[in-house]
Amino acid sequence: MTRDEIISKVSEKMRLIRTEAGYTQDKMAEIIGLSKKTLVQIEKGRVDAGWSTVVVVCALFRETETVRFLFGDEPLEVLETIAREGIDYRREKTMGGKIWWKEIDRKNGLLLQQNMISQHFRIIDEDHFRIYSSFDEASSKERFMELVLEQKKNV
Repeated sequence: MTRDEIISKVSEKMRLIRTEAGYTQDKMAEIIGLSKKTLVQIEKGRVDAGWSTVVVVCALFRETETVRFLFGDEPLEVLETIAREGIDYRREKTMGGKIWWKEIDRKNGLLLQQNMISQHFRIIDEDHFRIYSSFDEASSKERFMELVLEQKKNV
């Protein structure tokens, strides 16, 4: 998934996100920091939202079914991975990936997973802390093996 794809997906679903949250166009525009005119243009498909607007919408409305449908259980992880072009060692507690994730590999208390919706990869430890994420499969597998070897040395 790319930044442009995320912008497009969120822009296409903006009206649905707003109505699911129960807001008028006036209130939604105020909440996300846009003019009502711009919000209307986005909802009608005439323009796409900007990246900062998409980030705000996903952050503030991450619990809506629409945003979860677009990105899985951790939309901010998807956005952060795209914005930073991968994340390494930012330990953040996850829910362990029971619903939106498929297991790719498991070794020495580490788990390599792939999100079934966004298709990004992450490595979590046995306590479900995320320690790496990327959209690049090869670099994710390489980093997983590096961490596994590191874990073996520390045992």
